[in-house]
Amino acid sequence: MNDKMDLTAIMQRLAQLEAQAAIRNCINRYMEICDALDANTDLNELMNLFDDDSIWEGIGEKYAQSFGHFSSRQAIHDMFKGYTQKDSHFVMNAHFVSSEQIYVEDTQAKASWLMLQTSAFRDGRSHLNAAKLTVTFKQQQDGSWKIKHFQTENIFSRPVSHWNSTAELPVPSQK
Repeated sequence: MNDKMDLTAIMQRLAQLEAQAAIRNCINRYMEICDALDANTDLNELMNLFDDDSIWEGIGEKYAQSFGHFSSRQAIHDMFKGYTQKDSHFVMNAHFVSSEQIYVEDTQAKASWLMLQTSAFRDGRSHLNAAKLTVTFKQQQDGSWKIKHFQTENIFSRPVSHWNSTAELPVPSQK
């Protein structure tokens, strides 16, 4: 094989791996911020994860009705602002993503995850949701990757009685 061809192939593979890592970091930071949405949340940091003309939407029967469709960075900001009031909507919120698939082609990428969300709300209710996330990313001029189109679709959703308990954790006895 030609050394130049080998180096080109290696550089392409390296670029793919770096893109996947950046995309993974972007979605994980998005989830971290969403886990702590309250009056102190820096929505500018959250919005910096989105491309200038991005879309955020709930799809499918349940999430299209519950969340809706937001077709600009400002509209997405305004939607999230509703979650960051003085009396926060969430008392506890935790997102878990798995079953990751990321496909990078040049300056675009398509990715999907399964997400489990556990939430406790200010009004005393708690909820368990599972959703499929389908997200398109766009590489920016500076090389970073940002969310271009975020879709969340409900798989199942159910209320639960409560998440946290003061009961002692069952662990093996220590002799």
